[in-house]
Amino acid sequence: MSIEEKGTISIHTENIFPIIKKFLYSDNEIFLRELVSNAVDAVQKIKRLVALGQYSGELGNPLVEVAVDKEKKTITITDNGLGMTAEEIKKYINQVAFSGASEFVEKFKDAKDANEIIGKFGLGFYSAFMVSDLVEIQTLSYQEDAEPARWVCDGSTEFEITAGSKTTRGTEIILHINAESEEFLDNHKIEEILDKYGKFLPVPIKFGTKTVQEPDGEDEEGKPKTIGVEVDNIINTTNPIWTKVPADLSDEDYLAFYKQLYPFSEDPLFWIHLNVDYPFNLTGVLYFPKVKNDFDMQRNKIKLFSRQVFITDEVKDIVPEFLMLLHGVIDSPDIPLNVSRSFLQADSNVKKINSYITKKVADKLQELFNKDRKGYEEKWGDIGLFVKYGMVSEEKFNDKAKDFALLTNTKNENFTLDEYREKVKDFQTDKNGQVVYIYSNDPSKQDSFIQSANKKDYDVLLMNSAIDNHFVSHLEQKLEKTALKRVDSSVADKLIEKGDAIESVLTEEQSKTVSSIFEKAITKPGMHVEVVGLNPDELPVTVTMDEFMRRMKDMAQMGGGMGFYGNMPDSYKVAINGNHKLIGKILKTDNEEEQSLLAKQAVDLALLAQGMLTGAELTAFVSRSVELI
Repeated sequence: MSIEEKGTISIHTENIFPIIKKFLYSDNEIFLRELVSNAVDAVQKIKRLVALGQYSGELGNPLVEVAVDKEKKTITITDNGLGMTAEEIKKYINQVAFSGASEFVEKFKDAKDANEIIGKFGLGFYSAFMVSDLVEIQTLSYQEDAEPARWVCDGSTEFEITAGSKTTRGTEIILHINAESEEFLDNHKIEEILDKYGKFLPVPIKFGTKTVQEPDGEDEEGKPKTIGVEVDNIINTTNPIWTKVPADLSDEDYLAFYKQLYPFSEDPLFWIHLNVDYPFNLTGVLYFPKVKNDFDMQRNKIKLFSRQVFITDEVKDIVPEFLMLLHGVIDSPDIPLNVSRSFLQADSNVKKINSYITKKVADKLQELFNKDRKGYEEKWGDIGLFVKYGMVSEEKFNDKAKDFALLTNTKNENFTLDEYREKVKDFQTDKNGQVVYIYSNDPSKQDSFIQSANKKDYDVLLMNSAIDNHFVSHLEQKLEKTALKRVDSSVADKLIEKGDAIESVLTEEQSKTVSSIFEKAITKPGMHVEVVGLNPDELPVTVTMDEFMRRMKDMAQMGGGMGFYGNMPDSYKVAINGNHKLIGKILKTDNEEEQSLLAKQAVDLALLAQGMLTGAELTAFVSRSVELI
């Protein structure tokens, strides 16, 4: 029987091909992903038929081959899968692929990206026309007595089906590359795209050949010889680790896979193997990298696959925001190959996957903490950022994390939230029954404040990571009757109001005189002088910014919606220690110049302790100090 048929693809509106070409042009490399994925599917299907006993022919070695012919300007994708009959070509290529064509032409104008369109309208095969003037299919079905068939279309709505020339089972798609797309006739370019989308496809993908050195006996001196042998260049690993059972894998396997994904990265801290088949399908491996403080550098390192076909590394809606800093792979056949942003945000499976990943990460961290607390504490510097970020942004995670989140103090000791409360509650409770946690965000800069707090037996926490601004507020919201104060937000005696303040030795009149001397000596704006009674060993002058005010300003700086505070001028408290001998010395002298000099020196020392003395003021302070010596 000879097959010969010409026809028109039934589209009732304008020609679809110019639209495909024009609209999808920005992302035209996906034609190769689509065609190679289709070829892999055809091979997987014949394997399934063999397994089910529905095909008794010879399976052969499953293979998809991609070949470039620069002279003929063609790219050919060949598989030894199911193949098609002429009737199937009519059904799948002419009808199914175009069943949504009219609707597509109506709606393409509103689509946000190429993937959205291709996926929604089943146009995967037709992405071939983004780069081709002519597309030819040569195919032979696995069915008994099937005849080879050929389909040709030049990018208009007209096609032709005739008898084909294929003698072995499978399908060959020949793309005659158009003038604008000749970049795809470059072997290096094709290998790059195959590596991106097909690195882990489940069927071997052959692209040309390569030379490997194999043993070839020994030379006269008995040294081993090698010989160059031409072998198939298989670009993919067909069984990546996420398709295997965790029990069959060693730490070396996980680390080797990490190196394959991120060749220049340091080893990860640990990893989580995901494997769930109900209520959705999901496999993958997520790695905890060593985190640098630069959030953005770390993102978009998780690759999303669907049945081992790479889709995207923008996984924002699938992975909870706080875990965007993880690296690794997620594979779910429940997520369509051509995925769009709006789909991800609305899909219920995606929401379930998101919750599942959150739970798995929390369970893994709890397990590490329970099994090897010392090892966990050593990694806390890197893990802490994830955990705090998760607690602040995800309620469910916070509920679990409060058992394995750690607080670290300036002596480098670690405590769980419950342990820390137990440690400080007896010393650090104020007169209203509120426990006060004192923290430092820059221990080297705030050292004098930390030492003053330590003298009073107060413990000081370290809160110096990128997320700690938010974490401090989070702890105040979540912990009962607890306040957090930065160590330099007040003098040590006033950090925790216990109602047992030291009295100032100065009379009211003397206090007024001291205030007046210091107000004249201060040239910086926003400084409010207050004479207080403190321990004589404390500094004569301390400059602090109110905790609430500083926190609001910090949040405004980080874009936390506190813009109003961000625009307010800085305001500082200058606490003069009325019990310090320097204040007595200032009061004893009648020389105004000397009073002003000593006051200036004391204020500058306090500013220096806060890192607030710079430029000309610092130069003046140094000169003055030299004179005083």
